[in-house]
Amino acid sequence: MLDFIVCVGGIYVCFLTWSALQERVTTALYGEDHQRFRFTIVLNMLQAMAAALVGYVYIHFIQRKPMLKMNRHRWKRFFQVAVLNSSASPFGYMALRYINYPTMTLAKTCKMVPVMFMNKILYRRQYPGYKYAVVAMITTGVSAFMLFKSSEKSKSGSLEAVENSMYGLLLVLINLAIDGAVNSTQDQIFAEDAEITGQHMMCLMNLCSTVLMAVWLLNPFNPELVSAMRFLHTHPQAMVDIGMFAVCGAMGQCFVFYTLARFGSLTLTTVTVTRKFLTILISVFYNGHKLNSHQWSATGLVFTGITLDVYKKQTARRAMFAAAVVDTKDEKLAESEHEVLEEELLAEVDPLAASDVPELVALQTRSEDSDNRATLLGNVRRRRLVDVAAA
Repeated sequence: MLDFIVCVGGIYVCFLTWSALQERVTTALYGEDHQRFRFTIVLNMLQAMAAALVGYVYIHFIQRKPMLKMNRHRWKRFFQVAVLNSSASPFGYMALRYINYPTMTLAKTCKMVPVMFMNKILYRRQYPGYKYAVVAMITTGVSAFMLFKSSEKSKSGSLEAVENSMYGLLLVLINLAIDGAVNSTQDQIFAEDAEITGQHMMCLMNLCSTVLMAVWLLNPFNPELVSAMRFLHTHPQAMVDIGMFAVCGAMGQCFVFYTLARFGSLTLTTVTVTRKFLTILISVFYNGHKLNSHQWSATGLVFTGITLDVYKKQTARRAMFAAAVVDTKDEKLAESEHEVLEEELLAEVDPLAASDVPELVALQTRSEDSDNRATLLGNVRRRRLVDVAAA
Protein backbone atom coordinates (compact mmCIF):
# COMPACT_ATOMS: atom_id res chain seq x y z
CA MET A 1 0.00 0.00 0.00
CA LEU A 2 2.88 2.34 0.81
CA ASP A 3 4.45 1.65 -2.61
CA PHE A 4 1.16 2.53 -4.30
CA ILE A 5 0.86 5.81 -2.40
CA VAL A 6 4.46 6.70 -3.24
CA CYS A 7 4.04 5.88 -6.95
CA VAL A 8 0.75 7.71 -7.44
CA GLY A 9 1.88 10.58 -5.26
CA GLY A 10 5.13 10.81 -7.23
CA ILE A 11 3.29 11.01 -10.57
CA TYR A 12 0.87 13.63 -9.28
CA VAL A 13 3.52 15.75 -7.57
CA CYS A 14 6.04 15.58 -10.43
CA PHE A 15 3.70 16.11 -13.36
CA LEU A 16 1.31 18.57 -11.73
CA THR A 17 4.32 20.62 -10.67
CA TRP A 18 5.81 20.18 -14.15
CA SER A 19 2.57 21.42 -15.76
CA ALA A 20 2.33 24.43 -13.46
CA LEU A 21 5.98 25.32 -14.08
CA GLN A 22 5.58 24.88 -17.83
CA GLU A 23 2.79 27.41 -17.84
CA ARG A 24 4.70 29.73 -15.55
CA VAL A 25 7.97 29.62 -17.48
CA THR A 26 6.31 30.26 -20.83
CA THR A 27 3.79 32.92 -19.76
CA ALA A 28 5.03 34.62 -16.57
CA LEU A 29 6.52 38.11 -16.53
CA TYR A 30 9.85 38.09 -14.69
CA GLY A 31 11.53 40.99 -12.95
CA GLU A 32 10.68 44.64 -12.68
CA ASP A 33 10.97 44.97 -16.44
CA HIS A 34 8.21 42.34 -16.91
CA GLN A 35 10.03 40.21 -19.47
CA ARG A 36 8.96 36.75 -20.64
CA PHE A 37 11.30 33.81 -21.20
CA ARG A 38 10.96 33.28 -24.96
CA PHE A 39 13.92 30.97 -25.60
CA THR A 40 12.09 27.72 -26.35
CA ILE A 41 15.08 25.84 -27.80
CA VAL A 42 17.11 26.46 -24.64
CA LEU A 43 14.17 25.33 -22.51
CA ASN A 44 13.74 22.20 -24.62
CA MET A 45 17.46 21.40 -24.45
CA LEU A 46 17.55 21.68 -20.66
CA GLN A 47 14.54 19.37 -20.37
CA ALA A 48 16.12 16.82 -22.73
CA MET A 49 19.39 17.00 -20.81
CA ALA A 50 17.64 16.28 -17.51
CA ALA A 51 15.63 13.41 -19.02
CA ALA A 52 18.77 11.80 -20.50
CA LEU A 53 20.60 12.01 -17.18
CA VAL A 54 17.70 10.67 -15.11
CA GLY A 55 17.13 7.90 -17.69
CA TYR A 56 20.76 6.83 -17.36
CA VAL A 57 20.53 6.79 -13.56
CA TYR A 58 17.28 4.80 -13.75
CA ILE A 59 18.82 2.10 -15.99
CA HIS A 60 22.03 1.70 -13.99
CA PHE A 61 20.95 2.19 -10.38
CA ILE A 62 17.27 1.18 -10.30
CA GLN A 63 17.06 -1.48 -13.01
CA ARG A 64 20.75 -2.41 -12.56
CA LYS A 65 21.13 -3.14 -16.28
CA PRO A 66 24.01 -2.31 -18.64
CA MET A 67 23.59 0.47 -21.15
CA LEU A 68 22.66 -0.50 -24.71
CA LYS A 69 25.66 -1.23 -26.93
CA MET A 70 25.58 1.34 -29.69
CA ASN A 71 26.55 1.00 -33.33
CA ARG A 72 26.28 3.28 -36.35
CA HIS A 73 22.78 2.12 -37.29
CA ARG A 74 21.40 2.60 -33.77
CA TRP A 75 22.89 6.08 -33.49
CA LYS A 76 21.34 6.95 -36.85
CA ARG A 77 17.89 5.78 -35.76
CA PHE A 78 18.06 7.60 -32.40
CA PHE A 79 19.13 10.81 -34.09
CA GLN A 80 16.24 10.46 -36.54
CA VAL A 81 13.66 10.31 -33.76
CA ALA A 82 15.54 13.03 -31.87
CA VAL A 83 15.16 15.43 -34.80
CA LEU A 84 11.40 14.94 -34.76
CA ASN A 85 11.17 15.13 -30.98
CA SER A 86 13.20 18.34 -30.87
CA SER A 87 10.97 19.87 -33.53
CA ALA A 88 7.69 19.17 -31.73
CA SER A 89 8.13 20.87 -28.35
CA PRO A 90 8.76 24.46 -29.56
CA PHE A 91 5.33 24.50 -31.24
CA GLY A 92 3.70 23.57 -27.93
CA TYR A 93 5.58 26.31 -26.08
CA MET A 94 4.74 28.89 -28.76
CA ALA A 95 1.06 27.89 -28.61
CA LEU A 96 0.89 29.07 -25.00
CA ARG A 97 1.44 32.61 -26.22
CA TYR A 98 -1.93 32.50 -28.00
CA ILE A 99 -4.07 30.04 -26.02
CA ASN A 100 -4.34 29.41 -22.31
CA TYR A 101 -3.02 26.26 -20.65
CA PRO A 102 -6.38 24.52 -20.04
CA THR A 103 -7.19 24.90 -23.75
CA MET A 104 -3.86 23.38 -24.78
CA THR A 105 -4.20 20.48 -22.32
CA LEU A 106 -7.69 19.70 -23.57
CA ALA A 107 -6.69 20.04 -27.24
CA LYS A 108 -3.88 17.52 -26.74
CA THR A 109 -6.42 14.88 -25.77
CA CYS A 110 -7.46 14.89 -29.45
CA LYS A 111 -4.26 13.15 -30.49
CA MET A 112 -6.10 9.98 -31.47
CA VAL A 113 -8.31 11.85 -33.96
CA PRO A 114 -5.66 12.62 -36.63
CA VAL A 115 -4.04 9.23 -36.02
CA MET A 116 -7.29 7.36 -36.75
CA PHE A 117 -8.09 9.60 -39.70
CA MET A 118 -4.71 9.06 -41.39
CA ASN A 119 -4.75 5.31 -40.75
CA LYS A 120 -8.26 5.11 -42.22
CA ILE A 121 -7.39 7.12 -45.33
CA LEU A 122 -3.86 5.86 -46.03
CA TYR A 123 -3.95 2.28 -44.78
CA ARG A 124 -7.68 1.41 -44.88
CA ARG A 125 -7.46 0.30 -41.26
CA GLN A 126 -10.73 -0.71 -39.62
CA TYR A 127 -11.73 0.33 -36.11
CA PRO A 128 -14.45 -0.98 -33.75
CA GLY A 129 -17.61 1.06 -33.42
CA TYR A 130 -16.82 2.41 -29.95
CA LYS A 131 -13.68 4.10 -31.36
CA TYR A 132 -15.82 6.32 -33.57
CA ALA A 133 -18.02 7.12 -30.56
CA VAL A 134 -14.93 8.09 -28.58
CA VAL A 135 -13.66 10.31 -31.40
CA ALA A 136 -17.09 11.95 -31.69
CA MET A 137 -17.20 12.65 -27.93
CA ILE A 138 -13.70 14.12 -27.86
CA THR A 139 -14.17 16.21 -31.00
CA THR A 140 -17.55 17.48 -29.83
CA GLY A 141 -16.17 18.28 -26.39
CA VAL A 142 -13.17 20.25 -27.67
CA SER A 143 -15.31 22.07 -30.26
CA ALA A 144 -17.87 22.99 -27.61
CA PHE A 145 -15.09 24.15 -25.30
CA MET A 146 -13.90 26.57 -27.99
CA LEU A 147 -17.41 27.61 -29.02
CA PHE A 148 -18.48 28.55 -25.50
CA LYS A 149 -15.24 30.25 -24.50
CA SER A 150 -15.61 33.27 -22.25
CA SER A 151 -15.97 36.60 -23.98
CA GLU A 152 -15.34 38.76 -20.92
CA LYS A 153 -12.77 41.48 -21.28
CA SER A 154 -9.35 41.02 -19.74
CA LYS A 155 -7.28 43.65 -17.99
CA SER A 156 -5.60 44.67 -21.21
CA GLY A 157 -8.98 45.57 -22.65
CA SER A 158 -8.94 42.91 -25.35
CA LEU A 159 -11.33 39.98 -25.41
CA GLU A 160 -10.21 36.93 -23.49
CA ALA A 161 -11.16 34.93 -26.56
CA VAL A 162 -7.95 36.19 -28.17
CA GLU A 163 -6.14 33.71 -25.90
CA ASN A 164 -7.93 30.90 -27.63
CA SER A 165 -7.07 31.97 -31.14
CA MET A 166 -7.10 29.67 -34.11
CA TYR A 167 -3.40 30.33 -34.57
CA GLY A 168 -2.67 28.88 -31.15
CA LEU A 169 -4.74 25.79 -31.94
CA LEU A 170 -2.88 25.45 -35.25
CA LEU A 171 0.41 25.37 -33.36
CA VAL A 172 -1.00 22.65 -31.07
CA LEU A 173 -2.10 20.62 -34.10
CA ILE A 174 1.40 20.89 -35.59
CA ASN A 175 2.82 19.76 -32.26
CA LEU A 176 0.45 16.75 -32.23
CA ALA A 177 1.27 15.86 -35.84
CA ILE A 178 5.01 15.80 -35.15
CA ASP A 179 4.42 13.86 -31.93
CA GLY A 180 2.55 11.29 -34.03
CA ALA A 181 5.57 11.00 -36.31
CA VAL A 182 7.79 10.56 -33.24
CA ASN A 183 5.60 7.71 -31.96
CA SER A 184 5.55 6.01 -35.38
CA THR A 185 9.34 6.22 -35.65
CA GLN A 186 9.73 4.82 -32.14
CA ASP A 187 7.42 1.91 -33.04
CA GLN A 188 9.58 1.16 -36.06
CA ILE A 189 12.77 1.28 -33.98
CA PHE A 190 11.32 -1.11 -31.38
CA ALA A 191 10.16 -3.47 -34.15
CA GLU A 192 13.62 -3.49 -35.75
CA ASP A 193 15.64 -3.97 -32.56
CA ALA A 194 14.39 -6.20 -29.74
CA GLU A 195 17.12 -5.07 -27.32
CA ILE A 196 15.87 -1.48 -27.15
CA THR A 197 13.55 -0.75 -24.22
CA GLY A 198 11.48 2.27 -23.30
CA GLN A 199 14.12 3.33 -20.77
CA HIS A 200 16.82 3.16 -23.47
CA MET A 201 14.62 5.30 -25.68
CA MET A 202 14.12 7.83 -22.89
CA CYS A 203 17.85 8.14 -22.24
CA LEU A 204 19.33 7.95 -25.74
CA MET A 205 16.67 9.91 -27.63
CA ASN A 206 16.99 12.77 -25.16
CA LEU A 207 20.78 12.56 -25.32
CA CYS A 208 20.67 12.90 -29.11
CA SER A 209 18.14 15.74 -28.78
CA THR A 210 20.49 17.54 -26.39
CA VAL A 211 23.38 17.22 -28.87
CA LEU A 212 21.29 18.48 -31.79
CA MET A 213 19.94 21.49 -29.92
CA ALA A 214 23.37 22.30 -28.47
CA VAL A 215 24.84 22.36 -31.99
CA TRP A 216 22.02 24.66 -33.12
CA LEU A 217 22.46 27.00 -30.16
CA LEU A 218 26.26 27.15 -30.52
CA ASN A 219 25.87 28.38 -34.07
CA PRO A 220 27.64 31.80 -34.04
CA PHE A 221 24.81 33.28 -36.10
CA ASN A 222 22.22 32.22 -33.49
CA PRO A 223 21.99 34.66 -30.54
CA GLU A 224 19.44 32.61 -28.56
CA LEU A 225 21.87 30.93 -26.14
CA VAL A 226 23.64 34.18 -25.24
CA SER A 227 20.33 36.00 -24.88
CA ALA A 228 18.94 33.22 -22.68
CA MET A 229 22.01 33.27 -20.43
CA ARG A 230 21.74 37.04 -20.11
CA PHE A 231 18.04 36.71 -19.26
CA LEU A 232 18.68 34.04 -16.60
CA HIS A 233 21.48 36.15 -15.09
CA THR A 234 19.20 39.15 -14.68
CA HIS A 235 16.15 37.08 -13.69
CA PRO A 236 17.39 34.34 -11.29
CA GLN A 237 13.83 33.25 -10.42
CA ALA A 238 13.44 32.04 -14.01
CA MET A 239 16.51 29.84 -13.55
CA VAL A 240 14.92 28.21 -10.50
CA ASP A 241 11.63 27.64 -12.32
CA ILE A 242 13.34 26.12 -15.38
CA GLY A 243 15.54 23.84 -13.26
CA MET A 244 12.54 22.52 -11.32
CA PHE A 245 10.58 22.16 -14.57
CA ALA A 246 13.27 19.97 -16.16
CA VAL A 247 13.85 17.81 -13.07
CA CYS A 248 10.13 17.26 -12.37
CA GLY A 249 9.49 16.10 -15.95
CA ALA A 250 12.38 13.63 -15.86
CA MET A 251 11.56 12.29 -12.38
CA GLY A 252 7.91 11.89 -13.34
CA GLN A 253 8.86 9.55 -16.17
CA CYS A 254 10.71 7.32 -13.70
CA PHE A 255 7.62 7.12 -11.47
CA VAL A 256 5.59 6.17 -14.56
CA PHE A 257 7.93 3.29 -15.45
CA TYR A 258 7.97 2.01 -11.87
CA THR A 259 4.19 2.22 -11.57
CA LEU A 260 3.78 0.24 -14.81
CA ALA A 261 6.01 -2.54 -13.54
CA ARG A 262 4.56 -2.60 -10.03
CA PHE A 263 0.81 -2.00 -10.41
CA GLY A 264 -0.12 -2.33 -14.09
CA SER A 265 -1.48 -0.28 -16.94
CA LEU A 266 -5.04 0.12 -15.64
CA THR A 267 -3.75 1.91 -12.56
CA LEU A 268 -1.43 4.05 -14.67
CA THR A 269 -4.07 5.08 -17.21
CA THR A 270 -6.46 6.00 -14.41
CA VAL A 271 -3.77 8.12 -12.81
CA THR A 272 -2.77 9.84 -16.06
CA VAL A 273 -6.36 10.67 -17.05
CA THR A 274 -7.14 12.12 -13.64
CA ARG A 275 -3.79 13.93 -13.68
CA LYS A 276 -4.72 15.75 -16.89
CA PHE A 277 -8.04 16.79 -15.42
CA LEU A 278 -6.33 18.00 -12.25
CA THR A 279 -3.88 19.93 -14.43
CA ILE A 280 -6.80 21.87 -15.90
CA LEU A 281 -8.28 22.47 -12.44
CA ILE A 282 -5.00 23.74 -11.02
CA SER A 283 -4.43 26.00 -14.01
CA VAL A 284 -7.95 27.41 -13.72
CA PHE A 285 -7.87 28.13 -10.00
CA TYR A 286 -4.18 28.91 -9.48
CA ASN A 287 -3.67 31.11 -12.55
CA GLY A 288 -7.14 32.63 -12.65
CA HIS A 289 -8.37 31.26 -16.00
CA LYS A 290 -12.14 31.48 -16.31
CA LEU A 291 -14.28 28.61 -17.56
CA ASN A 292 -18.04 28.88 -17.83
CA SER A 293 -20.51 26.06 -17.15
CA HIS A 294 -20.65 25.06 -20.83
CA GLN A 295 -16.86 24.69 -20.94
CA TRP A 296 -16.88 22.53 -17.81
CA SER A 297 -19.51 20.29 -19.44
CA ALA A 298 -17.40 20.07 -22.60
CA THR A 299 -14.34 19.12 -20.53
CA GLY A 300 -16.36 16.38 -18.83
CA LEU A 301 -17.47 15.04 -22.22
CA VAL A 302 -13.85 14.80 -23.41
CA PHE A 303 -12.69 12.87 -20.36
CA THR A 304 -15.75 10.62 -20.49
CA GLY A 305 -14.73 9.65 -24.01
CA ILE A 306 -11.15 8.95 -22.91
CA THR A 307 -12.37 6.84 -19.99
CA LEU A 308 -14.64 4.83 -22.31
CA ASP A 309 -11.74 4.13 -24.65
CA VAL A 310 -9.48 3.00 -21.79
CA TYR A 311 -12.17 0.71 -20.35
CA LYS A 312 -13.02 -0.91 -23.70
CA LYS A 313 -9.39 -1.47 -24.57
CA GLN A 314 -8.52 -3.01 -21.23
CA THR A 315 -11.52 -5.35 -21.47
CA ALA A 316 -10.56 -6.47 -25.00
CA ARG A 317 -6.94 -7.11 -24.11
CA ARG A 318 -7.74 -9.13 -21.03
CA ALA A 319 -10.14 -11.28 -23.07
CA MET A 320 -7.44 -11.85 -25.71
CA PHE A 321 -4.94 -12.71 -23.01
CA ALA A 322 -7.29 -15.28 -21.48
CA ALA A 323 -7.98 -16.86 -24.89
CA ALA A 324 -4.27 -17.04 -25.72
CA VAL A 325 -3.49 -18.85 -22.46
CA VAL A 326 -6.36 -21.34 -22.80
CA ASP A 327 -5.48 -22.09 -26.42
CA THR A 328 -1.86 -23.12 -25.81
CA LYS A 329 -0.87 -26.78 -25.59
CA ASP A 330 2.51 -26.40 -23.95
CA GLU A 331 2.24 -25.57 -20.24
CA LYS A 332 5.72 -24.11 -20.06
CA LEU A 333 5.05 -22.02 -23.13
CA ALA A 334 1.76 -20.92 -21.59
CA GLU A 335 3.54 -19.82 -18.43
CA SER A 336 6.14 -17.92 -20.45
CA GLU A 337 3.45 -16.26 -22.56
CA HIS A 338 1.52 -15.37 -19.42
CA GLU A 339 4.52 -13.48 -18.10
CA VAL A 340 5.21 -11.73 -21.39
CA LEU A 341 1.58 -10.80 -22.02
CA GLU A 342 1.23 -9.61 -18.44
CA GLU A 343 4.27 -7.42 -19.07
CA GLU A 344 2.53 -5.98 -22.11
CA LEU A 345 -0.56 -5.20 -20.07
CA LEU A 346 1.71 -3.48 -17.58
CA ALA A 347 3.62 -1.66 -20.31
CA GLU A 348 0.71 0.28 -21.79
CA VAL A 349 1.64 3.95 -21.78
CA ASP A 350 -0.70 5.39 -24.40
CA PRO A 351 -4.26 4.07 -23.80
CA LEU A 352 -5.37 5.36 -27.21
CA ALA A 353 -2.95 3.28 -29.32
CA ALA A 354 -4.43 0.20 -30.98
CA SER A 355 -1.68 -0.98 -33.29
CA ASP A 356 -0.90 -4.18 -31.36
CA VAL A 357 -4.43 -5.64 -31.38
CA PRO A 358 -3.95 -7.43 -34.76
CA GLU A 359 -0.81 -9.06 -33.34
CA LEU A 360 -2.75 -10.47 -30.39
CA VAL A 361 -5.48 -11.73 -32.69
CA ALA A 362 -2.85 -13.44 -34.81
CA LEU A 363 -1.38 -14.91 -31.64
CA GLN A 364 -4.65 -16.65 -30.88
CA THR A 365 -4.85 -18.24 -34.33
CA ARG A 366 -1.30 -19.61 -34.44
CA SER A 367 -1.04 -21.53 -31.20
CA GLU A 368 0.38 -24.63 -32.86
CA ASP A 369 3.57 -22.87 -33.96
CA SER A 370 5.82 -21.96 -31.02
CA ASP A 371 8.22 -19.94 -33.15
CA ASN A 372 5.38 -17.88 -34.59
CA ARG A 373 3.96 -17.28 -31.12
CA ALA A 374 7.33 -16.15 -29.79
CA THR A 375 7.80 -13.84 -32.77
CA LEU A 376 4.36 -12.32 -32.37
CA LEU A 377 4.86 -11.86 -28.66
CA GLY A 378 8.15 -10.12 -29.37
CA ASN A 379 6.45 -7.82 -31.85
CA VAL A 380 3.76 -6.92 -29.35
CA ARG A 381 6.33 -6.27 -26.65
CA ARG A 382 8.40 -3.95 -28.79
CA ARG A 383 5.37 -2.01 -29.96
CA ARG A 384 4.14 -1.49 -26.40
CA LEU A 385 7.41 0.07 -25.24
CA VAL A 386 6.74 3.65 -26.23
CA ASP A 387 8.46 6.72 -24.93
CA VAL A 388 6.57 8.29 -22.08
CA ALA A 389 5.59 11.77 -22.70
CA ALA A 390 4.43 13.70 -19.69
CA ALA A 391 2.92 16.60 -21.34
